[in-house]
Amino acid sequence: MVEFQCHGGRAIIDSVLAALTSVEGLRAAKPGEFTRRAFENGKIDLTEAEGLADLIEAETEAQRKAALAVAEGGLRRQIEIWQGRVVDLSARAERAIDYEEDDGGSDADLASDCSELATELQAWLQRPRTERLRDGVRVVMAGPPNSGKSSLINAISGADRAIVTAIAGTTRDHIEVPLSLDGLPIILVDTAGLREATDPVEAIGVERASNQIEMADVLIWLGEPGRAPPHARKIEIHAQADVRPSIPHGSTPVSAVTGQGLSELLRATALLVREALPGEGAIALNRRQASHLEEAMAALLQAAACVDPVLMAEQLRQARSAFDRLTGRAGVEDMLDALFGRFCLGK
Repeated sequence: MVEFQCHGGRAIIDSVLAALTSVEGLRAAKPGEFTRRAFENGKIDLTEAEGLADLIEAETEAQRKAALAVAEGGLRRQIEIWQGRVVDLSARAERAIDYEEDDGGSDADLASDCSELATELQAWLQRPRTERLRDGVRVVMAGPPNSGKSSLINAISGADRAIVTAIAGTTRDHIEVPLSLDGLPIILVDTAGLREATDPVEAIGVERASNQIEMADVLIWLGEPGRAPPHARKIEIHAQADVRPSIPHGSTPVSAVTGQGLSELLRATALLVREALPGEGAIALNRRQASHLEEAMAALLQAAACVDPVLMAEQLRQARSAFDRLTGRAGVEDMLDALFGRFCLGK
């Protein structure tokens, strides 16, 4: 390994690079090339490479910790445990084939053990995914027109991101504001006021607001209590508390002008955001990993339902193949270029 230290002027760097590329057999590294070599030479598996890619792109402390847990092999070690159990189940299924006659060689607990492992995989699949951690938890402001949604968005973000007027229906489309809340990545979403709109443009905005509510990980409702759409993670607030002193029962008073209740609202939001994210230090799956884990779980459930040990052995073989695709041992060539293209040059 040779390290060059030179002055940081662009002309000097370009001159050094030009001199190096003139050497026969020497070229600039492609994005992610060194990490890809480590993967192809068996030094790391695909999950560790994905974790390293997420670590490079991490912008919050929560993202960094989650990516580091995977990059350091946490998921790989768990998969190795599952693979070992599936190999053992496969060996027992093969033995049952050889001793199909009732001569004491059959394994009565095999189906139960397949089902038990499938249940464990299902529990992992129900964990929060990395997409929310990487892209941000969607925190949606919703309510009727002129309820103070846009003013609250501006107060929280510390900038005039949304237009605020006294005219009802000013917001026609949703506005997304990426933020870090207590070290947690969120996307704060302003929406059009919910009402029966006669204006066709506003009607489109209201429809999109309804769609955003359905997509919300956390819903902040600024309307009357009891009229909020059903949602698992919901905060009901009484906005514009500085000019609306009559506070309905069940709503928290908040004012974007005086700052009343803002800190309480942010604390409550952060608590719900944490519920939607993987726990600190917990290993979380991305969409690709979850897909292959679902394949393995489905194969194990099929194996548990099989009476014929030959069919059971085939389902267990499919489970092993799903784990191989999960770790990158097989069937991943079509996505490697996209993955390593995310890396910086020479990483």
